[in-house]
Amino acid sequence: MLDTRGASAWAPQDFEMEEKMATIQLYNTKTRRKDRFDPINESNVRVYLCGPTVYDRAHLGNARPVVVFDVLVRLLRHVYGAGHVTYVRNFTDVDDKINAEALRRQKTGAPGTLEELIAERTEETIAWYHADMDALGAARPDHEPRATGYIAEMIAMIQTLIAGGHAYEVQGHVLFDVRSYPEYGRLSGRSVDDMIAGARVEVAPYKRDPMDFVLWKPSDADVPGWDSIPWGRGRPGWHIECSAMSAALLGESFDIHGGGLDLQFPHHENEIAQSMCAHPHGEFARVWMHNEMLQVEGKKMSKSLGNFFTVRDLLDQGIPGEVIRFVLLRIHYRKPINWIAEIAREAEYHLRRWRALTVGIAPSSPDPEVVAALADDLNTSDAIFRLHFLAGGVATLRNYEVALGDGYMGPASQEAAATFLASAQLLGLLLDDLGGWARKVFDLEKYATRMTALRAEAMASKDFLAVDTLKSALIAAGIEVRMSKLGVELVPGPDFDPAKLESLP
Repeated sequence: MLDTRGASAWAPQDFEMEEKMATIQLYNTKTRRKDRFDPINESNVRVYLCGPTVYDRAHLGNARPVVVFDVLVRLLRHVYGAGHVTYVRNFTDVDDKINAEALRRQKTGAPGTLEELIAERTEETIAWYHADMDALGAARPDHEPRATGYIAEMIAMIQTLIAGGHAYEVQGHVLFDVRSYPEYGRLSGRSVDDMIAGARVEVAPYKRDPMDFVLWKPSDADVPGWDSIPWGRGRPGWHIECSAMSAALLGESFDIHGGGLDLQFPHHENEIAQSMCAHPHGEFARVWMHNEMLQVEGKKMSKSLGNFFTVRDLLDQGIPGEVIRFVLLRIHYRKPINWIAEIAREAEYHLRRWRALTVGIAPSSPDPEVVAALADDLNTSDAIFRLHFLAGGVATLRNYEVALGDGYMGPASQEAAATFLASAQLLGLLLDDLGGWARKVFDLEKYATRMTALRAEAMASKDFLAVDTLKSALIAAGIEVRMSKLGVELVPGPDFDPAKLESLP
């Protein structure tokens, strides 16, 4: 007879020393290599993620950096302490697309001033965004600054740039002089002259250099604006917004800045230039992280191709937010990801099974190999592979314990399940508030227990009618019934229909 107390390769171990010694390595776009992450201040690790421009629903590609950085922040808080990480993600609520939508509403007879309609659209879109990202299990950042709340800081930064010879005013516009910053182009790996040669945009006649970009622009009566004593009524350019907000909330030097690869140029390149010139004694962001883009069934997501959809579209189709999160994490963040419907169905299958394995379990400490995978440039792909292994260990131990007569879940499998649950939750999976979609899977516990008891009775009486009847009902509900001399395991299949269990006693 197997003694499970000494046989568990999946039982939790002493993680305290490993957590203290955890070394995080991150790929830095600026250095083009994976470097050891050493925070400026271990008591306050500071992270900034470029957030959405709030004019419409977030599409699936917008969700990827949110989920990636949510895992990053969970890892940082695991290593440095929950109270020692400051996470900022902004809302861009000054934008021509927002203005255009407000004008459209005004022209169709919507009541209110233009400013009121802009505020209405902004509040509406931010509420959508919060609901959609909450559904994906992304925790709210510590700070969610809105650009409109930092106009004074933007004006002050622009004045500093002009005084330092890095910006100039012409025809009510203020532009950044890219030639004044020799490091311009380092992040994207291109020289200014190469950028000009490849540019396909019309160059405004008032620019000194084609690559100079707008810090401030005038506003007419049809768009919102703010009074600035130096340049008159106007509004900020896009790039200056993040520089001002990050400096106000995280300081002139902070640890990590990131977003989608599409922001590397020009947005992040311009952020670096204006921030370093405004604060020459600071470092701005030490590490730059960029996630790759998303495809749908092997093609670029595009409205013209008819494969463009928002996070809300998927949620409304009945695809749980936790399933969307799983799909986004199964591929390393620096690799392109392909949304395929079949992969989403497989993800739901695995999550149902995992949730069934952790019913009634409280998390302990995460598995060190899962922590190591995430510490290696946030390798969520390897971490999920390890979760599959851990889940298999929980199921195997449970079957051993059934065979030994220790109960459906004995001490060894409970310990292994607690480790597995803590490991999954480090990736933001199997969280309590994400489990509503799978709550019916909890019923599998009682059916597995009943099947085990009926099977034991049938072995003695040689009457297997009750066993066969329950097995047929479970299979009809889309549940795979695994019976061996070690015990009974019920695994929800891709066609699992919880409603079909409701008629069972």
